[in-house]
Amino acid sequence: MDHEFYMQRCLDLAYKALGKTYPNPIVGCVIVHKGEIIGEGFHEKAGENHAEINAIKSVRNPELLKESTIYVSLEPCSHFGKTPPCANKIVEIGFKKVVIGCLDSNKAVNGKGKKIIEDAGIEVISGILEQKCKIANKRFFTFQEKKRPFIVLKWAESGDGFLDQNRQPTQIGNSLTKQFVHLLRSQEEAILVGTKTALTDDPSLTTREVEGRNPVRILVDLDLKVQGNFKIFNGEAKTIVFNTKKNSVLNDLIFVKINRENVAEEMLKHLYELQIQSVLVEGGAFTLQQFINNNLWDEAIIIKNENLLLENGTKASILSAKPEKVLKMRQNFVEFYQNF
Repeated sequence: MDHEFYMQRCLDLAYKALGKTYPNPIVGCVIVHKGEIIGEGFHEKAGENHAEINAIKSVRNPELLKESTIYVSLEPCSHFGKTPPCANKIVEIGFKKVVIGCLDSNKAVNGKGKKIIEDAGIEVISGILEQKCKIANKRFFTFQEKKRPFIVLKWAESGDGFLDQNRQPTQIGNSLTKQFVHLLRSQEEAILVGTKTALTDDPSLTTREVEGRNPVRILVDLDLKVQGNFKIFNGEAKTIVFNTKKNSVLNDLIFVKINRENVAEEMLKHLYELQIQSVLVEGGAFTLQQFINNNLWDEAIIIKNENLLLENGTKASILSAKPEKVLKMRQNFVEFYQNF
């Protein structure tokens, strides 16, 4: 039996829900009977059925389950949350074998789900495509293990390394990279900009170009210079404002008071407390550089238009790392960096 083949199918299913399951991880599940997939499913949304339950419900002949192997990309849960423990359901059905991609580092699970299944006398195999399974839930694992959100830095720069021309909003990417950026927004739980970006660009920070949820908007505005008529306060998404003046909550608008020192670290501490698992940092240059200087980033995505020379403006941040991969999107190149 090709365990890796079926585990890859679990991952393909899991990725269908990327950006839609917060605060839960993405998980895929496949049920195999005598070399044939008879059921599959994935966790689609927090509060709804987990992947294992959706896969079990998809099987037309439940009598085959006791003779089947169930594959799941992440260790079945062992605790009661909004849904009952999947490990208990697997034991109740009495599967022949359970194959797990990687264990869940969440302290509420972390080997307990596997133990429940093994104690019931069911064979368990774990560590199949383990690294791929961990990468699929890099946001979830970073949040659990580092006690902070997973941080993705993103910016677009000209061929001569500027973010804009003469410090005025400048189109650097193209329509394809614009859609790509909106897809990135839909995948991360939150999106962050600084005061200057909000004042200069007046961005909505939504996912207008693709189908997907709007991320939580985070504004770093220490002196509360951005007024209520800016688009970031238009009510289209939950908005968090880090500032030095006040704490307050009004519906989906949250003001969090922080100190001027160690702004990046303090923000991440508060975002962890607010259960924000991942943040796409879109700028500006000063804000991005704070995360780089403090080594508080996990991935970076740089869109480059090498044919565009701006000659003067805001200089782009500089990463000392080398890109893991580069994609071409028409006249733009998109570089991907990792720091985990």
